[in-house]
Amino acid sequence: MKRHAAKTSKTSQSHRKPLAARRGTARTAAARRSEEVAVFVGTRKGALIYYGDAARRKWRVDGPHFLGHIINHIVLDPRDGRTLLAAARTGHLGPTIFRSTDMGKTWVEAVRPPMFGKAPEGMADRAVGHTCSLTPALAGEPDVWYAGTSPAGIFRSEDGGATWAEVEGFNRNPMLPKWAPLENVTPDNETFGTVLIDPRDASHMYYGSSAAGVLETSDRGANWRPLNRNVEAAFLPDPYPEYGQDTHCLAIHPRNPDRLYQQNHCGIYRLDRPSEGWVRIGRNMPAEIGDIGFGIVLDPRNQDRAWVFPMDGTTVWPRTSPDGKPAVYETRDGGESWQRHDRGFPREHAYFTVLRQAFAGDSFDPMGLYFGTTSGELWASIDEGRSWTQTAAHLQRILSVEAARLS
Repeated sequence: MKRHAAKTSKTSQSHRKPLAARRGTARTAAARRSEEVAVFVGTRKGALIYYGDAARRKWRVDGPHFLGHIINHIVLDPRDGRTLLAAARTGHLGPTIFRSTDMGKTWVEAVRPPMFGKAPEGMADRAVGHTCSLTPALAGEPDVWYAGTSPAGIFRSEDGGATWAEVEGFNRNPMLPKWAPLENVTPDNETFGTVLIDPRDASHMYYGSSAAGVLETSDRGANWRPLNRNVEAAFLPDPYPEYGQDTHCLAIHPRNPDRLYQQNHCGIYRLDRPSEGWVRIGRNMPAEIGDIGFGIVLDPRNQDRAWVFPMDGTTVWPRTSPDGKPAVYETRDGGESWQRHDRGFPREHAYFTVLRQAFAGDSFDPMGLYFGTTSGELWASIDEGRSWTQTAAHLQRILSVEAARLS
């Protein structure tokens, strides 16, 4: 279904020019070469790209792109360093995917965005509410992408995001109504799911879900099985079910893909394959803080190092930073201990909420960390989380943050 590619591209451009003029964001080829990091921010009212220099102290903004539309996720393809995909929910026109091959100067809408076909007998029909996550495949499959949708579904593109087809082994799996019931939604009336790929084997993938917990496939999505042993689901009658956990964020370590972490609705966990039993490393967080949160970021050079942004896990909903005192916590020993970092944050009455895809890191040394809040603030650290600076404010609700080092 073709909708409004030309109109959206034109709208995006027309709204970018005044902001670019105000902030001096017109970028020549020479300027782009000097910018070594890009932070991609998806919000409820469009997307923005923040370009930083090598020191990550000076920032220039490009955007907004798709002003007025919900951008759930915007991702730079690491295989070519110039292609962007954006998962959009375009007002009354519905969900779609946009693609740019020139770092956002122009955008083209998918010819066929993710959409469910007629459900097999015994399963209820589903309609894609939005695409919540985008995952580029491995380097050996340069045009392949995966998308996770709400309600729960997985889609695959083999032409760079132009057309999308169902991963039938998941979408038509007879267990799907049990793994992800249509009535099993969050207070925002949405489910979340994302695909992670084993960097050693394109056929080995994980699916992190707010409805089913973690699922695993070893045959490129033809068959799936739960991988949730020892993960709590305190909100269910059986607190340790085979499936039904709420995985907020799942991460696989790029250098050691046998090491996985997850930030769950009920804690922080680590898994070391071939074991199938998760260990709740969040038990080592300070008791007064707890281990409830949304995102988790791994150090790509060190499998034992990770950062989380804890939330008040008691009766406060939506989640906020504990006692209104935001902080990032870091582990350097695989979760055996945690260190608090709050330099630069407000000392009180700062009720930050950071969503599951809104916390990211770059590949610099020292590593940069970035997160966005539901109140529209973008924060950055250039010293691996020890201190923080507010990079942007007054944005809309931030749904996703991705960071990439530019070549």
